[in-house]
Amino acid sequence: MTSRPDVLVVGAGPTGLTMALQAHDHGAAVRMVERRRDPFRPSRAMIMHPRTMESLRPLGVTDDLLARGDVSPRAELHLGRRRVSAELAELDMPETAFPHLTLLRQMDVEEVLARALERRGVTVERGTELVAASQGGAEQARAILRSDDGLEETTPRFVAGCDGPASTVRRLARIGWNGGPYREEVILADLELESDLAPGILHVVAGRTGLVFVFALGEGASWRVLGTRPTRDTGAAYGQPGRQVPASEVQELLDVSGLDAKVTDLRWSAEVRLQHRLAESFRRGRLFLAGDAAHAHSPAAAQGMNTGILDAVNLGWKLAFAADGVEHPALLDSYEQERRPVARQVLALTHLVFFAEASTNPLPAFLRGSLVPLVSPALPLVLRQRRLMAEVVRMLSQRWVRYRRSLLSVDDTSGHSSWPRPGDRLPDQEVAYDGVRTRLHELTATAGVHVILERDAPPLDLDPLGAHVSLHRLDRPGRGLVAVRPDGFVGFRCDDADPAGLGSWLDLVGAR
Repeated sequence: MTSRPDVLVVGAGPTGLTMALQAHDHGAAVRMVERRRDPFRPSRAMIMHPRTMESLRPLGVTDDLLARGDVSPRAELHLGRRRVSAELAELDMPETAFPHLTLLRQMDVEEVLARALERRGVTVERGTELVAASQGGAEQARAILRSDDGLEETTPRFVAGCDGPASTVRRLARIGWNGGPYREEVILADLELESDLAPGILHVVAGRTGLVFVFALGEGASWRVLGTRPTRDTGAAYGQPGRQVPASEVQELLDVSGLDAKVTDLRWSAEVRLQHRLAESFRRGRLFLAGDAAHAHSPAAAQGMNTGILDAVNLGWKLAFAADGVEHPALLDSYEQERRPVARQVLALTHLVFFAEASTNPLPAFLRGSLVPLVSPALPLVLRQRRLMAEVVRMLSQRWVRYRRSLLSVDDTSGHSSWPRPGDRLPDQEVAYDGVRTRLHELTATAGVHVILERDAPPLDLDPLGAHVSLHRLDRPGRGLVAVRPDGFVGFRCDDADPAGLGSWLDLVGAR
């Protein structure tokens, strides 16, 4: 713990924990505070996408995450009397080491990330609240923290607000919060059921009244129920568990869905109000926003936790590099330039999916209740199409994200390079390296910038490249090179290995 950290991370959810890890592993002194005294329970997020796993791999946590998750999830769609099964594992995705959705509780994600931080000597300071934050000068911010020991002033280089939809950092930075509420709310419950539902399957009902998920992944009981219904507008904070829901209302939710399941013991329940909002800016000077502090949306398509982690993977290394050397304006400006358009598109996606699967509007309600059951005989054939399912998972996993117009994307080729364009994700291709076959993501599975040389490129001296740069030479013909950013995107490429051009790009991103 240091009172003058490079990065003060506010909020210890998946976004904040990832932010702290990414910044620490790229050289920053990190301090992390969380106003809650205990880790938040129960989990609201339950699915991790392939691209998120890829992004976390250089932080050394994916093995622990996979050990806690279900990498072979199965879903069963209940459409009236018909049940349609869908396999969500080992999809037709040869370009990734994680060709599956991973059923993984937010609680487990937080525990894995927090333990990884502890091994690095970074402890979450629970019961410590940010009460003030501002620009403290040309090279630092100013923050006031409150804990049982009283008030404390600290002067970090940067403040990363990962403190959820009611973000204190966003409020103190006076950043607008545009959007509005949904007419539907989510009901969460951990309970015991008397039913014939198979425990190893995600049971899904998308009926006339909304959506119901039932799966054996509860934290206080055997089963977790997630369902939607028209909001009761009780005034609870958006995105946070509010009023406890009586067992009779949970049973009504199950009965209306058509599932033959009886609540025998309700251990925990809550209603959660939903909203769709986007921060007007992701940055105000040295104060930054990420995750739910920057964008809030429905749980549709399982985007919340995943998008927040990807925000943190993008920003964490930039704050670390900026704190370690000269703060090139393009480096810090690139965060909002790259991630805010992504958040806008994710909001549009979740809004559309939520409207289709849970809206009480007459049109989607009619389609779910009448049309979908009619076409259900054809669904098994569709769901068995592994390529089609893979395309759906790619879309949900944000494989479409590119930063080609980013300030950090520099192309020094004639346009005919075999490498991806700067701003594109580095593909996980099989390559020859040191006489053996390996995959590109294995070569780049450590923190820092990775420079990849083709076989005939002239040698480069590693020392001038900086401590955060790793160098690899492939056994493939050519004289070019690519530089891969710490978040897995190509940042620079050239046809002929150009030390001067590479050096300029490394200076641009603060890597040396």
